Amino acid sequence: MTLGSEPPELSGMTEEVWEPFFVHDETDEQESPILVAAAVAGFEFIRISYADGTRLYLDGKGTRLWATWPESATLEDTATYLLGPGLGYLLRLRGVTCLHASAIEIDGQAIALVGPSGAGKSSTAAAFARLGYPVLSDDIVALAEQGGSFSVQPAYPRIRLWPESVEALFGSEDSLPRITPTWDKRFLDLGDDGYSFQSEPLPLAAIYFLGDRYDESALPIVGAIDPRAALMALVADTYGKNLVSPEHRAREFEALGRVVKHVPVRKVWAGNDMARIFELCQTITDDFQRLALAPIEP
Repeated sequence: MTLGSEPPELSGMTEEVWEPFFVHDETDEQESPILVAAAVAGFEFIRISYADGTRLYLDGKGTRLWATWPESATLEDTATYLLGPGLGYLLRLRGVTCLHASAIEIDGQAIALVGPSGAGKSSTAAAFARLGYPVLSDDIVALAEQGGSFSVQPAYPRIRLWPESVEALFGSEDSLPRITPTWDKRFLDLGDDGYSFQSEPLPLAAIYFLGDRYDESALPIVGAIDPRAALMALVADTYGKNLVSPEHRAREFEALGRVVKHVPVRKVWAGNDMARIFELCQTITDDFQRLALAPIEP
Protein backbone atom coordinates (compact mmCIF):
# COMPACT_ATOMS: atom_id res chain seq x y z
CA MET A 1 0.00 0.00 0.00
CA THR A 2 1.35 3.40 -1.01
CA LEU A 3 -0.16 6.59 0.37
CA GLY A 4 0.19 10.00 -1.25
CA SER A 5 1.06 8.96 -4.81
CA GLU A 6 -0.39 7.11 -7.78
CA PRO A 7 1.17 4.07 -9.51
CA PRO A 8 4.46 5.06 -11.16
CA GLU A 9 3.43 3.02 -14.22
CA LEU A 10 0.71 5.61 -14.87
CA SER A 11 3.09 8.57 -14.97
CA GLY A 12 2.47 10.66 -18.05
CA MET A 13 -0.80 8.98 -18.99
CA THR A 14 -3.61 11.37 -19.97
CA GLU A 15 -7.16 11.27 -18.66
CA GLU A 16 -8.40 10.00 -22.02
CA VAL A 17 -6.88 6.55 -21.45
CA TRP A 18 -9.22 5.87 -18.52
CA GLU A 19 -12.43 4.04 -19.45
CA PRO A 20 -15.25 4.38 -16.88
CA PHE A 21 -17.06 1.13 -16.14
CA PHE A 22 -19.23 2.22 -13.21
CA VAL A 23 -20.75 5.61 -12.36
CA HIS A 24 -22.73 5.83 -9.10
CA ASP A 25 -26.31 7.08 -9.42
CA GLU A 26 -25.99 9.26 -6.30
CA THR A 27 -24.52 12.75 -6.75
CA ASP A 28 -23.10 15.42 -4.44
CA GLU A 29 -24.22 19.03 -4.05
CA GLN A 30 -22.45 19.92 -7.31
CA GLU A 31 -24.34 17.09 -9.05
CA SER A 32 -21.14 15.12 -9.56
CA PRO A 33 -21.30 11.34 -9.09
CA ILE A 34 -20.08 10.39 -5.63
CA LEU A 35 -18.02 7.58 -7.18
CA VAL A 36 -16.66 6.81 -10.62
CA ALA A 37 -14.69 3.62 -11.31
CA ALA A 38 -12.48 3.49 -14.40
CA ALA A 39 -9.88 1.11 -15.83
CA VAL A 40 -6.83 1.41 -18.05
CA ALA A 41 -4.84 -1.05 -20.15
CA GLY A 42 -7.39 -3.85 -20.08
CA PHE A 43 -7.99 -3.59 -16.33
CA GLU A 44 -4.29 -3.70 -15.54
CA PHE A 45 -5.06 -0.78 -13.24
CA ILE A 46 -8.35 0.41 -11.73
CA ARG A 47 -9.07 3.87 -10.35
CA ILE A 48 -11.89 4.72 -7.95
CA SER A 49 -12.52 8.47 -7.91
CA TYR A 50 -14.66 10.11 -5.23
CA ALA A 51 -16.44 13.45 -5.54
CA ASP A 52 -14.28 15.00 -2.80
CA GLY A 53 -11.11 14.40 -4.84
CA THR A 54 -9.90 11.23 -3.12
CA ARG A 55 -8.61 8.58 -5.52
CA LEU A 56 -7.78 4.92 -4.94
CA TYR A 57 -5.74 2.93 -7.46
CA LEU A 58 -5.46 -0.85 -7.55
CA ASP A 59 -3.73 -3.27 -9.84
CA GLY A 60 -6.00 -5.78 -11.52
CA LYS A 61 -4.83 -8.70 -9.37
CA GLY A 62 -5.49 -6.96 -6.07
CA THR A 63 -1.86 -7.06 -4.92
CA ARG A 64 -1.11 -3.32 -4.75
CA LEU A 65 -3.08 -0.27 -3.68
CA TRP A 66 -2.35 3.47 -3.88
CA ALA A 67 -4.28 6.44 -2.47
CA THR A 68 -4.16 10.16 -3.14
CA TRP A 69 -6.30 12.88 -1.56
CA PRO A 70 -6.87 16.65 -1.87
CA GLU A 71 -5.29 19.22 0.45
CA SER A 72 -8.69 19.76 2.09
CA ALA A 73 -8.76 16.13 3.31
CA THR A 74 -6.84 14.43 6.10
CA LEU A 75 -5.18 11.04 6.34
CA GLU A 76 -8.04 10.00 8.64
CA ASP A 77 -10.52 10.94 5.91
CA THR A 78 -8.63 8.79 3.43
CA ALA A 79 -8.45 5.90 5.89
CA THR A 80 -12.26 5.68 5.85
CA TYR A 81 -12.07 4.92 2.13
CA LEU A 82 -9.18 2.49 2.55
CA LEU A 83 -10.75 0.47 5.38
CA GLY A 84 -14.08 0.25 3.59
CA PRO A 85 -14.27 0.24 -0.21
CA GLY A 86 -10.50 0.18 -0.82
CA LEU A 87 -9.60 -3.04 0.97
CA GLY A 88 -13.07 -4.47 0.35
CA TYR A 89 -12.59 -4.07 -3.39
CA LEU A 90 -9.06 -5.48 -3.14
CA LEU A 91 -10.51 -8.63 -1.60
CA ARG A 92 -13.05 -8.84 -4.42
CA LEU A 93 -10.27 -8.61 -7.02
CA ARG A 94 -8.59 -11.54 -5.27
CA GLY A 95 -11.75 -13.60 -5.70
CA VAL A 96 -12.84 -13.43 -2.05
CA THR A 97 -16.62 -13.45 -1.55
CA CYS A 98 -17.55 -10.49 0.64
CA LEU A 99 -20.99 -9.96 2.13
CA HIS A 100 -22.27 -6.47 2.88
CA ALA A 101 -22.74 -7.44 6.50
CA SER A 102 -21.55 -7.40 10.09
CA ALA A 103 -20.56 -10.55 11.98
CA ILE A 104 -20.62 -11.51 15.65
CA GLU A 105 -19.78 -14.60 17.69
CA ILE A 106 -22.40 -16.65 19.47
CA ASP A 107 -21.37 -19.89 21.20
CA GLY A 108 -18.06 -20.13 19.35
CA GLN A 109 -19.57 -19.65 15.91
CA ALA A 110 -20.16 -16.67 13.64
CA ILE A 111 -23.47 -15.27 12.49
CA ALA A 112 -23.67 -12.66 9.75
CA LEU A 113 -26.12 -9.76 9.83
CA VAL A 114 -26.84 -9.01 6.19
CA GLY A 115 -28.91 -6.27 4.61
CA PRO A 116 -28.92 -3.15 2.44
CA SER A 117 -27.57 0.19 3.60
CA GLY A 118 -29.69 1.53 6.44
CA ALA A 119 -30.97 -1.88 7.52
CA GLY A 120 -29.27 -1.59 10.90
CA LYS A 121 -26.38 -4.05 10.55
CA SER A 122 -23.81 -1.94 12.39
CA SER A 123 -26.30 -0.75 15.02
CA THR A 124 -27.33 -4.34 15.75
CA ALA A 125 -23.70 -5.46 15.92
CA ALA A 126 -22.98 -2.63 18.36
CA ALA A 127 -25.96 -3.68 20.48
CA PHE A 128 -24.60 -7.24 20.55
CA ALA A 129 -21.22 -5.80 21.57
CA ARG A 130 -22.85 -3.95 24.45
CA LEU A 131 -24.37 -7.25 25.55
CA GLY A 132 -20.90 -8.79 25.71
CA TYR A 133 -20.79 -10.67 22.40
CA PRO A 134 -17.49 -10.53 20.46
CA VAL A 135 -17.59 -8.88 17.04
CA LEU A 136 -15.61 -10.15 14.04
CA SER A 137 -16.36 -7.56 11.40
CA ASP A 138 -18.45 -4.53 10.52
CA ASP A 139 -19.77 -3.62 7.05
CA ILE A 140 -17.66 -6.18 5.14
CA VAL A 141 -17.71 -9.90 5.96
CA ALA A 142 -15.06 -11.84 4.04
CA LEU A 143 -15.76 -15.55 3.62
CA ALA A 144 -13.23 -18.35 3.24
CA GLU A 145 -14.37 -21.71 1.87
CA GLN A 146 -12.75 -25.00 2.75
CA GLY A 147 -14.11 -28.49 2.36
CA GLY A 148 -17.68 -27.34 1.75
CA SER A 149 -17.84 -25.12 4.84
CA PHE A 150 -17.40 -21.37 5.19
CA SER A 151 -15.64 -19.29 7.81
CA VAL A 152 -15.77 -15.59 8.58
CA GLN A 153 -12.45 -13.76 8.57
CA PRO A 154 -11.97 -11.08 11.25
CA ALA A 155 -11.58 -7.49 10.12
CA TYR A 156 -10.50 -4.65 12.43
CA PRO A 157 -11.79 -3.80 15.94
CA ARG A 158 -14.18 -0.96 15.21
CA ILE A 159 -17.88 -0.49 14.49
CA ARG A 160 -18.84 2.67 12.64
CA LEU A 161 -22.13 4.27 13.65
CA TRP A 162 -24.23 7.27 12.67
CA PRO A 163 -24.99 9.78 15.47
CA GLU A 164 -28.64 8.71 15.84
CA SER A 165 -27.56 5.12 16.50
CA VAL A 166 -24.94 6.28 19.00
CA GLU A 167 -27.54 8.35 20.82
CA ALA A 168 -29.97 5.43 20.97
CA LEU A 169 -27.34 2.95 22.19
CA PHE A 170 -25.22 5.16 24.44
CA GLY A 171 -27.47 8.07 25.44
CA SER A 172 -25.67 10.83 23.54
CA GLU A 173 -24.03 11.10 20.13
CA ASP A 174 -20.98 12.55 21.88
CA SER A 175 -20.51 9.29 23.81
CA LEU A 176 -18.29 8.01 21.00
CA PRO A 177 -15.50 9.80 19.09
CA ARG A 178 -15.78 10.89 15.48
CA ILE A 179 -14.09 8.78 12.83
CA THR A 180 -12.51 11.95 11.46
CA PRO A 181 -12.76 15.63 12.47
CA THR A 182 -14.55 16.40 9.19
CA TRP A 183 -17.22 13.67 9.33
CA ASP A 184 -20.04 13.24 11.82
CA LYS A 185 -19.95 9.42 11.87
CA ARG A 186 -18.65 7.87 15.11
CA PHE A 187 -16.88 4.63 16.02
CA LEU A 188 -17.06 2.09 18.80
CA ASP A 189 -13.58 0.84 19.74
CA LEU A 190 -13.87 -2.87 20.45
CA GLY A 191 -10.54 -2.71 22.27
CA ASP A 192 -12.08 -0.67 25.08
CA ASP A 193 -12.96 -2.28 28.40
CA GLY A 194 -16.28 -4.07 28.28
CA TYR A 195 -16.08 -4.99 24.61
CA SER A 196 -14.54 -7.90 22.74
CA PHE A 197 -13.06 -8.31 19.27
CA GLN A 198 -12.90 -11.83 17.83
CA SER A 199 -9.48 -11.88 16.15
CA GLU A 200 -9.58 -15.46 14.85
CA PRO A 201 -11.75 -16.88 12.04
CA LEU A 202 -14.93 -18.69 13.03
CA PRO A 203 -17.25 -21.03 11.12
CA LEU A 204 -20.25 -19.28 9.59
CA ALA A 205 -23.22 -20.95 11.28
CA ALA A 206 -26.16 -18.73 10.22
CA ILE A 207 -27.05 -15.65 8.21
CA TYR A 208 -29.73 -13.22 9.35
CA PHE A 209 -31.15 -10.93 6.68
CA LEU A 210 -32.33 -7.61 8.10
CA GLY A 211 -35.07 -6.45 5.77
CA ASP A 212 -37.65 -3.69 5.88
CA ARG A 213 -38.52 -2.28 9.27
CA TYR A 214 -42.08 -1.96 10.52
CA ASP A 215 -43.99 -0.29 13.33
CA GLU A 216 -45.92 -3.30 14.59
CA SER A 217 -45.66 -3.75 18.35
CA ALA A 218 -45.26 -7.55 18.05
CA LEU A 219 -41.91 -7.27 16.33
CA PRO A 220 -39.12 -8.40 16.22
CA ILE A 221 -39.66 -11.87 14.78
CA VAL A 222 -37.49 -14.29 12.81
CA GLY A 223 -38.56 -16.81 10.18
CA ALA A 224 -37.27 -19.03 7.42
CA ILE A 225 -36.54 -17.76 3.94
CA ASP A 226 -36.81 -19.77 0.73
CA PRO A 227 -33.34 -20.90 -0.47
CA ARG A 228 -33.80 -19.29 -3.88
CA ALA A 229 -34.91 -16.01 -2.28
CA ALA A 230 -31.99 -16.29 0.13
CA LEU A 231 -29.56 -16.69 -2.76
CA MET A 232 -30.97 -13.67 -4.58
CA ALA A 233 -30.80 -11.59 -1.40
CA LEU A 234 -27.14 -12.50 -0.86
CA VAL A 235 -26.27 -11.84 -4.51
CA ALA A 236 -27.88 -8.41 -4.20
CA ASP A 237 -25.96 -7.62 -1.02
CA THR A 238 -22.44 -8.75 -1.85
CA TYR A 239 -19.94 -5.99 -1.26
CA GLY A 240 -18.83 -3.94 -4.27
CA LYS A 241 -20.96 -5.96 -6.68
CA ASN A 242 -20.85 -3.26 -9.36
CA LEU A 243 -17.05 -3.13 -9.46
CA VAL A 244 -16.12 -6.69 -10.39
CA SER A 245 -16.00 -8.47 -13.73
CA PRO A 246 -18.71 -10.81 -15.03
CA GLU A 247 -16.28 -13.70 -14.45
CA HIS A 248 -15.92 -12.72 -10.79
CA ARG A 249 -19.69 -12.46 -10.44
CA ALA A 250 -20.26 -15.89 -12.00
CA ARG A 251 -17.80 -17.55 -9.60
CA GLU A 252 -19.34 -15.66 -6.71
CA PHE A 253 -22.86 -16.75 -7.69
CA GLU A 254 -21.71 -20.37 -7.51
CA ALA A 255 -20.05 -19.79 -4.13
CA LEU A 256 -23.16 -18.14 -2.70
CA GLY A 257 -25.19 -21.09 -3.96
CA ARG A 258 -23.02 -23.32 -1.83
CA VAL A 259 -23.44 -20.94 1.12
CA VAL A 260 -27.25 -21.16 1.12
CA LYS A 261 -26.99 -24.94 0.71
CA HIS A 262 -24.88 -25.38 3.84
CA VAL A 263 -25.70 -22.34 6.02
CA PRO A 264 -29.19 -21.48 7.35
CA VAL A 265 -30.45 -18.11 6.13
CA ARG A 266 -33.12 -16.44 8.26
CA LYS A 267 -35.30 -13.38 7.67
CA VAL A 268 -35.68 -10.80 10.44
CA TRP A 269 -38.66 -8.49 10.79
CA ALA A 270 -37.76 -5.66 13.16
CA GLY A 271 -39.43 -2.48 14.26
CA ASN A 272 -38.33 1.12 13.86
CA ASP A 273 -38.00 1.67 17.61
CA MET A 274 -34.27 1.68 18.43
CA ALA A 275 -35.20 1.30 22.10
CA ARG A 276 -36.06 -2.33 21.27
CA ILE A 277 -32.75 -3.17 19.59
CA PHE A 278 -31.58 -5.26 22.55
CA GLU A 279 -34.82 -7.22 22.28
CA LEU A 280 -33.91 -7.79 18.62
CA CYS A 281 -30.52 -9.18 19.69
CA GLN A 282 -32.21 -11.55 22.12
CA THR A 283 -34.66 -12.70 19.44
CA ILE A 284 -31.80 -13.48 17.05
CA THR A 285 -29.83 -15.25 19.81
CA ASP A 286 -32.80 -17.39 20.83
CA ASP A 287 -33.48 -18.32 17.20
CA PHE A 288 -29.85 -19.24 16.60
CA GLN A 289 -29.69 -21.45 19.67
CA ARG A 290 -32.86 -23.24 18.53
CA LEU A 291 -31.26 -23.74 15.12
CA ALA A 292 -28.40 -25.57 16.79
CA LEU A 293 -30.83 -28.00 18.43
CA ALA A 294 -33.26 -28.85 15.65
CA PRO A 295 -34.47 -27.62 12.26
CA ILE A 296 -37.00 -24.82 12.48
CA GLU A 297 -40.15 -24.84 10.38
CA PRO A 298 -41.01 -21.67 8.42
